Amino acid sequence: MSNRNDLDRNQNDDEEQEERQDRQDRQGRQGRQDSYQDRGDRSMRRRRGRRRKEDYFRANELVPDYKDVDTLRRFLTDRAKIRPRRQTGLTSKNQRLLARQIKRARHLALLPFTDEHMRG
Repeated sequence: MSNRNDLDRNQNDDEEQEERQDRQDRQGRQGRQDSYQDRGDRSMRRRRGRRRKEDYFRANELVPDYKDVDTLRRFLTDRAKIRPRRQTGLTSKNQRLLARQIKRARHLALLPFTDEHMRG
């Protein structure tokens, strides 16, 4: 007799848990859909004003060169780190070439490895 009661209780508990989980899933999905719609409207408004950055080397029909130190400095931060592609607007190919040329210029002491006040 007690085994049957235990089985019935376990089944009831399992069913209740499934119902609770279903309710939470439904509520979660509805909440997420609303927030995605709201955020989508706002993000669309923000993105219209943004203009895609132009690849400097492609626009000027240049190739990154380690001897052109002034051009290479444009792509370094004030701490002499190479700027990431999302900031420079370069294509992947030109970003890789640029990094190689900056490293080459650093090796030949045309560009610093670190900024001035860090060396002192």
